[in-house]
Amino acid sequence: MRFYLGFILILLGSGGIAGEVFNLKIPSASWFFDTSRRVPFLQTEGFAWCGWLTAVGAILAGLWLITVALTKRRKHPAELRRRERFKEVKRGVWSLRIILFLVFLAALDFLLVGDKPLMMKYEGQTYYPAFERKVYIGKDFGIVGELEEAPVNFRSLKRSFTDGGGNWLLMPLVPYAPTGDGLPPLVKELSVKDGLYLSRDGKPYSGLAARTYPAAVGSEEVSLHMRYRLRNGMLSGPVDGWDSAGERVYSADYMVNEGESTLRNEVYFTDVDQEGFQGLTPDAMQLVHYHPAPPTMEHLLGTDSKGNDVLAYLYGGLQVNIQAALLYIPFIYLIGVTIGLLMGYFGGFFDLGLQRVIEALEAIPFLFVIIIISSVVPAELKGLGMILLILIAFGWMGITYLMRTAAYREKARDYVSSARVLGASTSRIIRKHILPNTLSIIVTMVPFAVSGVVTAITSLDYLGFGLPPRYASWGKLLNDGLSNLSAPWLASSAFVVLVCLLTLVTFVGEAVREAWDPKKFTIYK
Repeated sequence: MRFYLGFILILLGSGGIAGEVFNLKIPSASWFFDTSRRVPFLQTEGFAWCGWLTAVGAILAGLWLITVALTKRRKHPAELRRRERFKEVKRGVWSLRIILFLVFLAALDFLLVGDKPLMMKYEGQTYYPAFERKVYIGKDFGIVGELEEAPVNFRSLKRSFTDGGGNWLLMPLVPYAPTGDGLPPLVKELSVKDGLYLSRDGKPYSGLAARTYPAAVGSEEVSLHMRYRLRNGMLSGPVDGWDSAGERVYSADYMVNEGESTLRNEVYFTDVDQEGFQGLTPDAMQLVHYHPAPPTMEHLLGTDSKGNDVLAYLYGGLQVNIQAALLYIPFIYLIGVTIGLLMGYFGGFFDLGLQRVIEALEAIPFLFVIIIISSVVPAELKGLGMILLILIAFGWMGITYLMRTAAYREKARDYVSSARVLGASTSRIIRKHILPNTLSIIVTMVPFAVSGVVTAITSLDYLGFGLPPRYASWGKLLNDGLSNLSAPWLASSAFVVLVCLLTLVTFVGEAVREAWDPKKFTIYK
């Protein structure tokens, strides 16, 4: 396990450095430098020093883990017994495998979910937009007009590669970015049979329908031309029309009489070419779904109120939760375990003084701190790092009390007294004797700490005091779903993935607790 973890850390650190040197984006590995460039105080005059420091630290940590794994000759019998006990809890084993698979999927990053092609060929030249930091604009691929200087919409560009000229592109499995890739309304064409407009299920359609202006190459934007009301497949009620600039220029209504729709009360508000205006759009009537739009074959879980693809958004939320857990757990354990061991080992005034400090910190209302920081901190400083700093500031205190109690118990054992008599230093006694005998507390609390940070981030985002809009969050999706009860796919998607993840983590925690339970096969007399 140490060997594989060390290898992954070396791979991530090396990939991040290689991407920075050659100006490339490497899945997951570029996160070190992207985060450093995003936060002003983590860089100096454009130099992402925090990214370099983190990448080098990952490589050194990986080398250390590999060295420990290769130099350790034989596993301790107690470690083997714990492993066997863990394997006995089958749901815990399978939950751990599923979680590791989800971590692997999240690490694929834009290889799996993204709005840029992994590879494309245009006029005989090969491009790799997903791996490049360069932002391509319309004129780079022959787009002219108003979108010439705009960033390329590669999905629309792919649809234009139908001339058989050898131009093609390969999009990720889910060709949408988790955030910042709002989609236009979904358009479905209505069929006509025996004078009736039918929906895709073959039934006469009742509701709003429209004819739209043709979209420009490289754009997915839908602009309404004519909007109609239909009842039982027939035109019935008011009709509205807009010019290409979005200004309302036309009004009329249809009346159904003896099975026929009759147009009447036509009014043009401006001096326009009436025949030209009527002929601007094709004859096909379309059903336009405004966001949030329901699931389709193109958007398997639909879209949210901002036009984000829900499946891509859930993937982005999974990445955020995994990143938060990987950063949150080491810090709270480093702080909590260190302070707790020192309090329990030294006791006396040192212990009492730190207890009073912790009690004062616990009295600070957590939610008020979040509200104040959200309103005071500049927008460029808000992000996952800021939220984690606040969570870490309040999250280490519970672990401290557990480790303090364990240190009080362990320091009274004979082996600690023997170590003192043999001349062992305080640091060695804590590191080599007390800490290894309190590992059961540390290990069994990790899964529940993961559940805690996932729940905390989701709750803060649900209340509106969490991550900024550039981050995907299950809490914001849940809030969006409860604000749009007519779109049940939003709240249900967020609820299902959150419950499933927390259930998996809980099952792993149950198996870990079973494996590390010191009372499992111990009889005290």
